[in-house]
Amino acid sequence: MSIHMPMARAFLWQTLARNTIPSIGHKRCRKLHKYNVQSRVHEVRRFSVGPNKMDEDDSRKVRQDVSLVRRRPLSPLERISLLLPQESLGPEVEQLRDCDEEITDENLDIIEDSNTRDASVLHCHDTKNNICDSETPIKEISVPQEDIARLSNGGTVADCSDVQSQVGETPSNMAEPLPTSLPRENLLEFGELLIAEFRKKGRVEFKKMFQLQEGVRLHSSWGTINHDDMAGRPSGRFMRTTHWAPILIRRPSLEDYVLLMKRGPAIAYPKDASMMLTMMDVSEGDCVLESGSGSGAMSLFLSRAVGSKGTVLSVEVREDHLSRAVKNYNRWRSSWGRRRGDEWPDNVHFHQADLCSASSLLDGLGFHSVALDLISPQLVLPTVVPHLHPGAVCAVYLANITQVVDLLDGIRCSSLPLLCERIIEVPIRDWLVAPARQKDGDYCTRKSPLSNKDKKLCGMEEKEESTTANDARPFGSVPYISRPHPEQLSHTAFLVKLRKYVQ
Repeated sequence: MSIHMPMARAFLWQTLARNTIPSIGHKRCRKLHKYNVQSRVHEVRRFSVGPNKMDEDDSRKVRQDVSLVRRRPLSPLERISLLLPQESLGPEVEQLRDCDEEITDENLDIIEDSNTRDASVLHCHDTKNNICDSETPIKEISVPQEDIARLSNGGTVADCSDVQSQVGETPSNMAEPLPTSLPRENLLEFGELLIAEFRKKGRVEFKKMFQLQEGVRLHSSWGTINHDDMAGRPSGRFMRTTHWAPILIRRPSLEDYVLLMKRGPAIAYPKDASMMLTMMDVSEGDCVLESGSGSGAMSLFLSRAVGSKGTVLSVEVREDHLSRAVKNYNRWRSSWGRRRGDEWPDNVHFHQADLCSASSLLDGLGFHSVALDLISPQLVLPTVVPHLHPGAVCAVYLANITQVVDLLDGIRCSSLPLLCERIIEVPIRDWLVAPARQKDGDYCTRKSPLSNKDKKLCGMEEKEESTTANDARPFGSVPYISRPHPEQLSHTAFLVKLRKYVQ
């Protein structure tokens, strides 16, 4: 029999090391009871197993190794009883010894059966080379005798219903057929941006934006996924990692891209950007001025709002900030073209200049609205206001309330025809809403006040409901728990709405 390390022997040596080496965190006695024998995950390397069963010598050695492992540590009472004469022992100690020998014999049979099943499963994996991977952990499963005979005769795992139900979905996600796409639906392809998201108990534990590339893996604390397995699949699909964690693979929205893209300076958050667009009343075909490109977040929102018929003039003083804004804008445009097939409108024109002294840049231009994200916006207002249409709005993004005071004081001293209509802050409060569950994972049930006569009937109904599935409970029978999310987004900025009037 040509094997490098038999599965049975590896399992026995692991059990021997676990029982003989003392552990600080596990000082209690380890009892090998038939109800405590659990399935474990082993790191299995690829090796070849012949079609025959284990040799008699190896099985005899396995039995000898099991005899060394099967006994549990002695309790203090048993240690003392071994030092006393046998005649002085009471019936309680003798009964305890008899129960101990019965449990040990049962455990020996259980371990031998599990070793035989492990060898049969490994033979199936090596002969077909479709399930076992040399670098991925697999689950230890139990195989009935009928399926073992079917596999030894040349059958596949697909022919064994019990084995297939225990194995489930493969981590490589290659066993499932490609789904049919809907009209005007584009499948994932290499080069576009994607988001991997993992949720646990309603909370996002992992979220990452990446570019789909050929021959690359997505790494996370919950395992890895091959990029090649994602290509050709629809967006919004759960895929299993090598650790069997479900991760949602989807395309990012503009909000996701703005929050996860590389930044230089701080960005205008989507909640504030949407409110600024509402203040400015931006529509398709407008010409908008933006001062303070930053990382390009507000430029992307303005670009989508004005459409292909409008234009956005984005001015930035610092060269590094302008470079970052241009890179983020072009990256989004290229990803959009791959996912939709249509190009994102190239309607944003970036310039490096200071509006305080660059009035020539605005000569001959008129703007339907203006968005300012500067430390001291009152310094550029004398240059911007003459090019703003009468009745148009200038939205200012300020981080501190002292900046708001300086802005209003600057407008008063400069005698600018601007009317301050609103100074607002946009708060957002996330909530967690989930069905109430018990400690064992079952859904809780709404209970109505009952009389003493109905208690017996209620007890019978509860027993019947416990046997049914949780998802099959009728509408309104499961209570829900609602509470604010523990992670809240605090203050980001103050938004000032200035409207130009004619004197």
